Amino acid sequence: MEKTKASESNPIMSSSIQDLETMIRTCKRCPLSESRTCAVPGEGPENAKILLLGEAPGKDEDLSGKPFVGRSGKILDQCLAEVGIDRSSVFITNVVKCRPPQNRNPNAKEEKACRPYLRAQLEMIDPKVVCLLGNVATKAVLGKVGVTSLHGQVFKGRFLVTFHPSAILRNRNLKPLLVSDLLAAKEMADRM
Repeated sequence: MEKTKASESNPIMSSSIQDLETMIRTCKRCPLSESRTCAVPGEGPENAKILLLGEAPGKDEDLSGKPFVGRSGKILDQCLAEVGIDRSSVFITNVVKCRPPQNRNPNAKEEKACRPYLRAQLEMIDPKVVCLLGNVATKAVLGKVGVTSLHGQVFKGRFLVTFHPSAILRNRNLKPLLVSDLLAAKEMADRM
């Protein structure tokens, strides 16, 4: 997903990140809107140097309307703290803005429905580094899968592939790799 001019390729037009958030919270572009409690547009400063991109909200996120607040969010917070990144300094969002049933991966139709929102977020925030957290985010943005072999690599100058924090819940040995990748993201952002 290359950076493009909103007026040329993105039907979602917004004058501010707050207007975009309102559009996402009231979106009905796909059936996920029918089962959500809250859409989860994302959060963070509009001038964030780092954007963290996950796959979709889970149960806790659906209830709160905020990204990464459940068990995966606690892991993410720990990893950010270990590398000296203040969570409030990064923008955190997901490929899909509403929770898929039973926390399944979002399908192609759902990703397509949310793609204009993600594009608008990337254009408006214009982060120096985008951390693609897991296979869903990596595939949605780069068309690639295989985080185990891709992690730590940077594509198109700013897209850094790393593990989703939920992977650490299943395999604690992955935590040092996520921490290392987040440190690389911080160093990239500081250099740019």
